[in-house]
Amino acid sequence: MVKVFLILAGLAAAFGAEALARDEISGPVAAEILRIVDGDTLLVEAQPWPQQKMEVYVRIRGIDTPELHSKCVGVRQAAFDAQHALEALTATSHRIQLTRISGDKYFGRIVADVTLSDGRSVADDLLLAGFAQSYDGGRKPRLACETN
Repeated sequence: MVKVFLILAGLAAAFGAEALARDEISGPVAAEILRIVDGDTLLVEAQPWPQQKMEVYVRIRGIDTPELHSKCVGVRQAAFDAQHALEALTATSHRIQLTRISGDKYFGRIVADVTLSDGRSVADDLLLAGFAQSYDGGRKPRLACETN
């Protein structure tokens, strides 16, 4: 949690002290994708202010995708499909914008809206294509394991 707080504190310094009080930075913050972790998480190099860069894991706000490490083969396949869909969305440009940036419930990453360089929402595209489901940060529904 300390790392997330430090990231938020650094971003708050860039956007004004009031941002830390509400634990959300409006952005936008320019970032470059370094790695697609899974269908809803990216490792990025963010540039919250000129000549300053930081690596941070970003959970895409508003969506959830299946887990890569599921014991269920069908869930794992859906997770790989979501990961590949995110890779395809970002293949033409690794530059993105982060907005509505806040700390995540897991240490070491943030939650943010992610916008592609052409203005499209990554979350909306994954939802429309059926690779993700809406997620508000609460408890996730348990997925049944389908065997083939």
